Amino acid sequence: MCPSRVPQGSERGWIVPIGGAENKENDRRILERFVELSGAEEADIVVIPTASRLHETGARYEALFRELGVDRVTVMDFDTRRDCHEAGRLRRLEAASGIFFTGGNQLRLTTLLGGTPVAKVIRLRNAHGVTVGGTSAGASILSEHMIAFGDEGSSVISGSVRLAPGLGLTNRFVIDQHFRQRDRLGRLLTALAYNPFAVGIGLDEDTAAFIGPDETVEVEGSGGVTVVDAADLSYSSMDSIGEGQPVCMLGLKVHILVAGATFNLHTRVASAGSLNVAKE
Repeated sequence: MCPSRVPQGSERGWIVPIGGAENKENDRRILERFVELSGAEEADIVVIPTASRLHETGARYEALFRELGVDRVTVMDFDTRRDCHEAGRLRRLEAASGIFFTGGNQLRLTTLLGGTPVAKVIRLRNAHGVTVGGTSAGASILSEHMIAFGDEGSSVISGSVRLAPGLGLTNRFVIDQHFRQRDRLGRLLTALAYNPFAVGIGLDEDTAAFIGPDETVEVEGSGGVTVVDAADLSYSSMDSIGEGQPVCMLGLKVHILVAGATFNLHTRVASAGSLNVAKE
């Protein structure tokens, strides 16, 4: 699916993938900034906990957002695809200024929401300026190309990762989460071997990529973001090897970003950002 078209004179809303395990107790700057971008004291947030099978997940995020000063928070779970056609739910999503997906299983999200009016409304609302974010599995679903599952480790192995269609807010990147903690470099690189057009974004835990209307990634949180740019890939053996064999990839560019650093998805230029200013 293609991202929804931004109306003339408007700006796309922020897209906020989070690597999972974001700080919810002491330094809640990731969630605080999500609230700020969703309207601050005027924020109206819908939490979608469908990826999780834990009943307390939605309530926990509702409490967190209320602690951060949001008066209107609605938890909207989906148990069946039929739920995604209910007019009342669609109206509530259309009124929201921020939409947040919790963690869990990204395939549960895609099988329940994919191709439904709910998915269409979320794409449209983001194109009209609404902030959409998610943590862990909720981060993976945001892009058009989604890592459904794959092997851990640093090796690039044919067949070691499975891709599925995501929500489709953008086709600029493919996300992986819990990145350094679960040693997921290999599966992100394998995903890029299948599709070198996209930029690979590997998010450590308690780390977020705040992607603005100008397609600039701004890093927030205590960990790092691994950006893999395959635009200048000069060779890949993916098409000539069997499943389970190692893949040769030449010409990859890798950036390691921390809070304050940026990467422009359009120009593919990385910057130390505020880190460089602080050094000077």
